[in-house]
Amino acid sequence: MVTETDREIIDILKTNARASFAEIGRKIALSPSAVRERVQKLEDLGVIKSYGVKLNQALLGNGLEVFILLKIFDGKLKYILTEINTYPEVKEAYRITGPYNIHVRVVLRDQLHLQQFIDKLIRYGSPTTLLILSEIEKSKGS
Repeated sequence: MVTETDREIIDILKTNARASFAEIGRKIALSPSAVRERVQKLEDLGVIKSYGVKLNQALLGNGLEVFILLKIFDGKLKYILTEINTYPEVKEAYRITGPYNIHVRVVLRDQLHLQQFIDKLIRYGSPTTLLILSEIEKSKGS
C-alpha cells in the first residue's frame, strides 16, 4: 500500500532523483533512515522501477528527435517486438492500440540518419514520422 508520505517522496524523487534521504526527510519531516526504509520498500514493491538521467541530445550530436508510429505488416509483429529496442537510436518503445502497432521515440544525428533509420523499419511496416520541435516542460506545481 502506497501512503501519502510515500507519494510525497515519489514527487521529490521525480523532480530530483539524486536527492539525499536527509534532504527528502527535511522536506517531509522524516528522519533520513525512515526515508531510506520507505524508498527501499517502494523499490521492492516495484513502484520505483529505476532512476535515470535526462540528457540534452543536441549537445550529444543528435539534432533530431522524432516519434515514429509503425503500422506493422502481417506476420512481422513478433520480429519487431524483439528487435526494436536493439536499435541505439530508440529511446522509448511502446506497443499500442489503434491503427498503429508500435510507437517509438528516436534520437538521430540529422535528416540523413533519419532516412537511414526509416529504411531499416520499412521492412516491418509502414512508418509515420513526427518531428519533435520542443518539449513542453512540466510546471513545478503539477
